Amino acid sequence: MTRPVALMTGATGAIGRAIARQLVGEGFEVVLAARHEGRGLALARQLGPTARVELVDLSEPASIAALGQRWQGPLHVLMNDAAVAPRRRTEGPDGVELQLSVNVLAYLRLAAALRPALAATEVARVVNVASYWAGDLDVDDLEFVRRPYDNDQAYRQSKQANRMLTVLQAEELAADGITVNVCHPGDVPSRLASDLGFGGHQSGDEAADTPVWLATDAGLAGDTGGYYRNRRREACRFAGDRVAVEQLWERCAAHRL
Repeated sequence: MTRPVALMTGATGAIGRAIARQLVGEGFEVVLAARHEGRGLALARQLGPTARVELVDLSEPASIAALGQRWQGPLHVLMNDAAVAPRRRTEGPDGVELQLSVNVLAYLRLAAALRPALAATEVARVVNVASYWAGDLDVDDLEFVRRPYDNDQAYRQSKQANRMLTVLQAEELAADGITVNVCHPGDVPSRLASDLGFGGHQSGDEAADTPVWLATDAGLAGDTGGYYRNRRREACRFAGDRVAVEQLWERCAAHRL
């Protein structure tokens, strides 16, 4: 039988490695979207013959578009797990503040670039990994031009944006039978946590449980637009303001999604 295919970002991180390993265990061919070829290949070797690497820089819209253009075959799961939290305000190659570019816009750009591959399957799923650590969104200053940059505040904003944008992303992709959900994974010791000044009390496998469940559980077929934590759907306090959600969507679309 042909294996289902999952593409995931952030695979070389503490949670990402566990997600990739669990997806392989669930019978997926796992494609690691990596910026650093050496790290990606090292992880692919650890995961075994059903893992491979696609080079892509999530801070470069052209790199994401190129991945979509060269992709061949169907895609069953898109796992958006990449996140950065530089301690100083940093801009990517496109001149966009890096947390907005990688943590938010890349999630939307990847789904758009790979939409034909996702639509080619009977049931495709997009899983956006966000966080319970969310808030501080200023739709008029998404890039911290007016506000002093604080990496924790910028990270919280990016995770709030993930949760809000999932609502409209789910509606947009529903016509192609693609479901989109967002989740809080867990708290693990990681480089990201260190950059934010936090520790972590969970293992990578514990944190990977909800994202992998959203990607694989047959009972979730057709469920879309939800925020999940510990395998439970929760009301998202950020997603109920439709005006704010649509305004954020428009701001992100202005970056040529």
